[in-house]
Amino acid sequence: MNDYEQINLKDYTRSGEGGTAVSYTHKTRNTLAKLYNPGFEADRARAEFLTARTVFELGIPTPEPYRLVTDGERFGAEYELVRGKRSFTRIISEEPSRLEEISLTFAGCARKLHSTPADTSRLRSYKEVLTRFYKEKDLVPEAYKQRSLAFLATVPDTPNCIHGDLHIGNIITDGHRNLWIDVGEFSYGTPEWDVAIMWIMAQNIDASRSQALFHLTPEQMKDHWNCFLPAYLGTSDPKALADYTHSLLPYYAAKVPYVYDMAFHRPLPEISVERVEKMLSAY
Repeated sequence: MNDYEQINLKDYTRSGEGGTAVSYTHKTRNTLAKLYNPGFEADRARAEFLTARTVFELGIPTPEPYRLVTDGERFGAEYELVRGKRSFTRIISEEPSRLEEISLTFAGCARKLHSTPADTSRLRSYKEVLTRFYKEKDLVPEAYKQRSLAFLATVPDTPNCIHGDLHIGNIITDGHRNLWIDVGEFSYGTPEWDVAIMWIMAQNIDASRSQALFHLTPEQMKDHWNCFLPAYLGTSDPKALADYTHSLLPYYAAKVPYVYDMAFHRPLPEISVERVEKMLSAY
């Protein structure tokens, strides 16, 4: 706790909100404080900050993380404020005609990220993160756990960078730089861990959640995916696209209980378990 510096929110203006945190812009300095919602432990914010420092020091384009902060109740960190920035999703929301352009740019950024060698001495193996999750926690039925562990045993531990929470809302631009944000889950591994979550967000999100998280309609999310995937894979062959999409199913199924526990601190709902478990049969 001693490494957290107390801040006074009177010095800040609330400027954004995501699924797990709220951001505040400093009124006089070029800094942005991101505070996790109540219930998130200080260690979670510290781990994200240290990962963000590693990502920045490795030369990955991302705002510089400065310090750990708390308002006395919530914990987080303060980052470089990128003046004039917009997220890619905000651009599409405000300028719908640019959806294809922005989606193609995003695909190029994702390909570059996923081809970047990781420093495996400083970043986590995502395969190991999920394996440990299933071995240490009992949040899914035993059959689901065993099928997930069996799948994880087959997954290559590719030593390349992955974002961990890859979606088009987690990249911003000031017109000169495209910067990754929310890099707390940054790891190394096979890129399907990233792309699988993107796929489900594009195909299975209701209108209210899509608007709240991305400022986009479900139809725009689908259009974004349909632009992204051929550019990301470098092919428009329908069979190749369908085969790759099918290969994402077990990655999503193995990842989503971990994500749900991290974001909501509770197990995946039973009705979702029954539906998602079937995806593990895809491998």
